[in-house]
Amino acid sequence: MAARHSDEFKRDAVRIAQTSGLSMRQVASDLGIGLSTLGKWIRAIAEEAKVPAQDAELLRENDRLRKGNRILREEREVLKKAAMFFAA
Repeated sequence: MAARHSDEFKRDAVRIAQTSGLSMRQVASDLGIGLSTLGKWIRAIAEEAKVPAQDAELLRENDRLRKGNRILREEREVLKKAAMFFAA
């Protein structure tokens, strides 16, 4: 008899598969579900969570700005350390 999983478990499994960097096979194995089952859940949830094109563009822009912000913070920290070194 097949195990019944809650919708929350399915969404969590899909989130892990999409964000963990692990292969789908590894995620399915870790969660104790079949690879094809995980694939079906991903397809089903992807259909539910389709993002309109305008929102997708905003998400890409947001990601680009976050990356730029992170780089600027790292550069600022390096400059602070250099200034402290040369001031001493």
